[in-house]
Amino acid sequence: MKKIIKAKDRETVIQSLKSGVVPRLGLQHIQVGRSEELKSFINDVNTIAEGGTSFRFVIGEYGSGKTFFLSLVRSIALEKGLVTMHADLSPNKRLHGSDGQPRLLLSEMITNLSTRTKQDGNALQNIIERFISSAKEESEAKGTAVAEIISGRLSELNEVPGGYSFVSVLKKYWEGYESGNPELMDRAMKWLRAGYTTKTDTLRELGIREFINDASFYNTLKLYSVLVRKAGYAGLLVCLDEMVNLYKISSSVSRKANYEEILSMLNNTLQGSFSNIGFIMCGTPEFLTDNARGLYSYEALKSRLAENSFTRQLGLTDYNSIVLRLSSLTNEALYLLLCNLRHVFAY
Repeated sequence: MKKIIKAKDRETVIQSLKSGVVPRLGLQHIQVGRSEELKSFINDVNTIAEGGTSFRFVIGEYGSGKTFFLSLVRSIALEKGLVTMHADLSPNKRLHGSDGQPRLLLSEMITNLSTRTKQDGNALQNIIERFISSAKEESEAKGTAVAEIISGRLSELNEVPGGYSFVSVLKKYWEGYESGNPELMDRAMKWLRAGYTTKTDTLRELGIREFINDASFYNTLKLYSVLVRKAGYAGLLVCLDEMVNLYKISSSVSRKANYEEILSMLNNTLQGSFSNIGFIMCGTPEFLTDNARGLYSYEALKSRLAENSFTRQLGLTDYNSIVLRLSSLTNEALYLLLCNLRHVFAY
């Protein structure tokens, strides 16, 4: 039985493939193979939704389908009620740096926040208003000020660096929303999107000294993971592609600092310091295994990410390990892909 394909999905798939990029919609119409890999990541999505955490690397050669696989997992996470954020790393967007690279990366990730009803990004305002709406309902039921409800619901953020300012900005947004002041709401949104670069500007426009800066990358993700959970979503999935750009950093000091950031995120996530959050990072084999410049050049990461020797000796694949290697599609899978593409074009 043939699948019904929406006209919007069809056009998105065709135009994206013509341009050589992964389509944002309609992935289910052309997906083939990867069944065991998908089962593993669906389990991760379910774990996040149930209050757990996940951290995975997807490693494959150029053209092996990493970006497509990542987009497919994102779409599954959205259907499961998670919020996703994603971005591609580049020379001017990194996890660690002192010239605005982490802030730029965060800004793009926050702009790309997506939900099931808003899958193309720019879902931040919807998430905030959903959170504020439920806080308002609780306020009316208890006879308590909305600002107090916001503080109470997000009280766990007081233990996270930047948490107090984050909650204060959300209150500013509520203040603008309640008083009909769109300018104040816009300033709050600018802060939440990592749009400020100096304390002077934030103090003048919001009365807050702190802002989302280069040193607050992982802490900001923690703040957002709590916000989406308190807004009624199942959790947060963070997707980062083109991690090979860290491998390409010429300065060994800068490269090591970025790898230390990954190690910190990996340890915190797997130790369960926060709940309902998961990470997927995509890169090439040299990004992982190069002993001079890759993740394996950092001993602490090498020991955590090393391949399971038992499965290697037995010739098996461990689909649940931190590192998942994507191989090229088989000839049979490629044939099915061509059949699916023909069906999409035929509508």
